[in-house]
Amino acid sequence: MKKLLNLLFIVCLYPLCGQGQTLINAKASPETKNLYKNLFKIQEDKTLFGHQDALAYGVGWKYEQGRSDIKSLTDDLPGIYGWDLGGIEHARDKNLDGVPFAKMREYIQGAYQRGAVITLSWHWDNPLTGGSTWDTTAHTVKSILPGGSQHEKYKLWLDRGAAYMHSLTGPQGEKIPVLFRPFHELNGNWFWWGPNTTSVNDFKQIWKFTIDYLIRKKALNNLIIVYNTNSFKDEKEFMLNYPGDQYADVLSFDKYQFDGNGKAFIESTRKELAILTRIAQAKHKLSAFAETGYEAIPDATWWTQTLWPTIKDFPISYVLVWRNAGFMKSMDKMHYYAPYPGQLSAPDFQEFYKNPSLLFEKTTATHKLYQ
Repeated sequence: MKKLLNLLFIVCLYPLCGQGQTLINAKASPETKNLYKNLFKIQEDKTLFGHQDALAYGVGWKYEQGRSDIKSLTDDLPGIYGWDLGGIEHARDKNLDGVPFAKMREYIQGAYQRGAVITLSWHWDNPLTGGSTWDTTAHTVKSILPGGSQHEKYKLWLDRGAAYMHSLTGPQGEKIPVLFRPFHELNGNWFWWGPNTTSVNDFKQIWKFTIDYLIRKKALNNLIIVYNTNSFKDEKEFMLNYPGDQYADVLSFDKYQFDGNGKAFIESTRKELAILTRIAQAKHKLSAFAETGYEAIPDATWWTQTLWPTIKDFPISYVLVWRNAGFMKSMDKMHYYAPYPGQLSAPDFQEFYKNPSLLFEKTTATHKLYQ
């Protein structure tokens, strides 16, 4: 109820959102338009719950048909699935986290047929140096702009990503709608497209070129474009790299809890959610909390006492926690963001699951989002 009242308050401040709930791509497929429209309805008083790579692996297992750490606790699956295209730019068989692209396609097709939603990010390698996505060599973005030394390579990379997204088809050959989140965490300094490596103007130019290329030239009429920052201090920072209303359908940010101070996380994140949802409502865009979590979840009641109090009053279409990689030798630690049987926060997550305002796959399916 509080979430709905908050939404009504926002609506009173701005023109009715029904006047502007249209995708930036006028040629978007019927399924894509329906998903976008229905996600607006969902976020009025509900939120999809998501998990990255949920079907591919979990803590202590990989590629077991029908398995998911979340399913092991709830007999249900996420309402939205996150996957990553990193590696497709090189025409590799597997993405940067080892997920075979063929299997990823199968997982996406299955989730779509069950009524769930798909979001894709892209941890692409540095096109200037050949380094990883975390190679922050200066002027990488400038090198892939039209006229830049790596522009033709970048177009080839986009061609490969587009071909893969075109291959995501449903039972009738329809293209599966995808919430596409390129250049994510764009205000952070850890990726090659960050503010320490590129100017605001160059970033906006590459964003516009990328979206125009994928939608206009490659005719990807199944994309819903997600603008995504990391944590931000105010509206000015959030909007600094915003490419314009014609180039984004969803406004979102990522934020993780890094210490035991849950109260501080709640307070600061709620301020950001208030800014995000206010801007999104004014611009007639969807809102999302695109990545969050608390690594290894050392707080037994994190789900009901931290995450839910953080998001409960805000109209956001989805919230997604990161992947369950298990023990990572490169980090020399456990790396996971959803619980599994026996994990400290598992009982609390089962209570969290019962919240009628949170949509997992079974309840998401009842909303028939693609119709």
